[in-house]
Amino acid sequence: MESPLDLYRAVRSRFPAVTEKADAEHRRLGLEVNAKYLYLWFESLATALNREMAQGVSFLLHEPLFLFLAGALSAGGREVGECIDVAFVENLFWKVRAEQAQPYWQGMPSTLKELYMAFFQCGPQPFDHA
Repeated sequence: MESPLDLYRAVRSRFPAVTEKADAEHRRLGLEVNAKYLYLWFESLATALNREMAQGVSFLLHEPLFLFLAGALSAGGREVGECIDVAFVENLFWKVRAEQAQPYWQGMPSTLKELYMAFFQCGPQPFDHA
């Protein structure tokens, strides 16, 4: 991956099922699905995955995406890493109950966990719906 745009295109082509869910989230926010909003789209991707977690969808279904992103983080340049970090990782686990987040946290590649920990200084925190 040479650029965030390359990353965006690769994720969209390799992971059509979750892309469809991210697109729906993106549109729900009133945004058009367009590469010019790719950082916001990666936030929508994280939100779509948060919904999957909350619905009890197995991490194994999305493990290939997480592995792909970890590989892109390692092989890509600074801008690719920044996109994965700021737009995707920092938006994971938002308002997801601890028991639903745990399988994703356990399965998540260490490079992505390290980004999360660097920002939040801890793993996902318990969230209980009031």
